[in-house]
Amino acid sequence: MEPLTEELTRLLDGRWASVRRDIREHLAAEAEKGAFDTETLDAAAHRERIGEQLRALAKTGRPRLGFPTEYGGDGDIGAAVVSFEMLGFGDLSLMVKSGVQWGLFGGAIHLLGTRHHHERYLSDIMSGELLGCFAMTEIGHGSDVQNLRTTATYDPDTAEFVVHTPDRSATKTYIGNAARDGRLAVVFAQLVTGGESRGVHAVLVPIRDEHGTVLPGVTIEDNGVKAGLNGVDNGRITFDHVRVPRTALLNRYGDVTEDGTYTSPVDSDGKRFFTMLGTLVRGRISVAGSAGNATKRALAIAVHYADRRRQFAGRDGAEVTLLDYLAHQRRLLPALATTYALHFAQEDLVAELHDLQTGTPEDVAEADEIRQRELESSAAGLKALATWHATSTIQAAREACGGAGYMAENVLPSLKADTDVFTTFEGDNTVLLQLVAKGLLTHYRSQFQDLSPLATARFVAEQFVGAVIERTAARRVVERIVDASPARDDDDAVFDRAWQLKLFTDRESHVLDGLARRLRAAGRDNAFDVFNAAQDHVLRAARVHVERVVLDSFVAAVDRCENAEVKALLDKVCDLHVLATIEADRAWFLEHGRLTSGRAKAVVAGVNRLCGELRPHARTLVDAFAVPERLWRVPMLDWV
Repeated sequence: MEPLTEELTRLLDGRWASVRRDIREHLAAEAEKGAFDTETLDAAAHRERIGEQLRALAKTGRPRLGFPTEYGGDGDIGAAVVSFEMLGFGDLSLMVKSGVQWGLFGGAIHLLGTRHHHERYLSDIMSGELLGCFAMTEIGHGSDVQNLRTTATYDPDTAEFVVHTPDRSATKTYIGNAARDGRLAVVFAQLVTGGESRGVHAVLVPIRDEHGTVLPGVTIEDNGVKAGLNGVDNGRITFDHVRVPRTALLNRYGDVTEDGTYTSPVDSDGKRFFTMLGTLVRGRISVAGSAGNATKRALAIAVHYADRRRQFAGRDGAEVTLLDYLAHQRRLLPALATTYALHFAQEDLVAELHDLQTGTPEDVAEADEIRQRELESSAAGLKALATWHATSTIQAAREACGGAGYMAENVLPSLKADTDVFTTFEGDNTVLLQLVAKGLLTHYRSQFQDLSPLATARFVAEQFVGAVIERTAARRVVERIVDASPARDDDDAVFDRAWQLKLFTDRESHVLDGLARRLRAAGRDNAFDVFNAAQDHVLRAARVHVERVVLDSFVAAVDRCENAEVKALLDKVCDLHVLATIEADRAWFLEHGRLTSGRAKAVVAGVNRLCGELRPHARTLVDAFAVPERLWRVPMLDWV
């Protein structure tokens, strides 16, 4: 590896560099054995292969990273998330199945359960002896978790919960680990005791015995072949008055005594619900990071191919490499720049998660509520942008490799298929952006209001709302840069970092203020209609906020870079990310007087110029991702 590439990798690997190195070595060893050569496998064989890889991963001990030390874990939340993210370089079915097992299933028992559950289950979960499911989504309710229809009704005569699926729409569906391997499910259901519903809680329900036989009262169906991720055994689960003991309730935030009395340390049902879900934010953050690593792998393949493949004669009669064409540079290099930007934003998000959730579950519960809400909002927004970026970039990479890119052996088709669902699992992206906008409008002071459009519009109509920009470490760097820079009015200002930062901040403030004014027109009788009519504005507000946060993180990363050569290169990468983002939103900037026509043209010219300047460094930039060579050196690279 070249010195510049090594320095870039060191910066990208950041705080958990040793974890990244360990996972790379594991993936490289597995790839050498052919573990990721799955293009000829049917779904059953693929599931068997992923099961083997899951067991191999368990033996490394890395799944223990995020669990408490008192039960044999390492207590390192950030390292756990990074280790899941890094699996995005390999077979994404392994990443998803691992995430279900140790992130969702194990994480729910850790963070929603109490000592009884920890002592009984965590050791076997970490070792992979006990495989489980996270049974939240229902046929009739995916995004609207508060209105799930599965019930867990307490029977004081037997001190048991009766878990029941009342109708087909309440069937749990797309549940990972359900169709083949799961023995225990964390089931999210409406808790009913004393004839009163206390909202959604999580209950542990055995679904198979130790021999793999489905238990009485439980019906499991295979979801069947999917567009991708066929190494994951997704299934549907229904319950017919299945009885589980009172202790099966994961009772950190709500409990039921033997006589049926409900108790909770959190008074409000709404606040309790969002507190419970907030502790499970790791999954959403892991998806964003995994999408980013799948994107890096696709770019590594496409850039190496474009740097070798030649087509059409140039000025000297020799055929020209694809990457020397501006059109091809524009296909790949702005996407590469944004991948860098998202990487640094993800790094900041994981660090914030680690700092907030490190410690006992009691510490997590007592964490600053404002920081927790901001974390959840950032996780939602970054997951949306990172997974949409993965979808568009992997498609661009596939097209950039022509017919060769369509061949299964060259990996890009499976990356495209496997990441497609990332935009809708762990939260539908459009719904997540509405969550981001709601948090911004209410200054995180909504007292955990209902997420429905009606409740949001009513709250905005009745409260003072407006935009607020958090004083994060990255934001402090940004403000220092802006304060130190004089105003400029020449077209070269498009390369001025302070001008760029002001433009993104001004756009966010303008869009949010306009949205707040629109929603203040809502009254009790027309709140839903007002909110519904403004949904395009809601989504724009969230997107421009997240784009500003991503830029802040990128700028802060460049600022802390100590190597002058690396810093100069990243400055250009950051410029390309910024100008490409502005170019994509030129209509808004022009309509609102933030760009003159001359400066808008300067932005386009700037993108072209930066593509040319970064072209010699394209391989360096993708090699710095340090994707194991066996995972990017696909057969088509040997043909050119």
